[in-house]
Amino acid sequence: MNKGLHEFKADFFKALAHPLRIQILEVLSEGNRSVNEIQTQLGSEGSAVSQQLTVLRAKNIVYGTKDGNRVIYSLRDPMIIELLEVAKQIFNNHLVDAITLLDQMKDE
Repeated sequence: MNKGLHEFKADFFKALAHPLRIQILEVLSEGNRSVNEIQTQLGSEGSAVSQQLTVLRAKNIVYGTKDGNRVIYSLRDPMIIELLEVAKQIFNNHLVDAITLLDQMKDE
């Protein structure tokens, strides 16, 4: 087994393990944004967004580029978009399973 790869995956998923970070990645999957643009789109405090962007930058999931006096954030790897879509599909599958189970229990 590749221990380094497993550690990378564990660290990567830890970096994703926060709802606001996921929301930030979903916003960035639509295109590059500044902190203020992300904050406005999410209706979240700037300090919270900045704090979570710091975590995502530290794990090389996003990067920032200076544009005058602001920083524009981007996804480091466009495969993140696919990962978020797969996670959504898994969620939907679980939801369908739960609804099916509830329907079965209701019919008993």
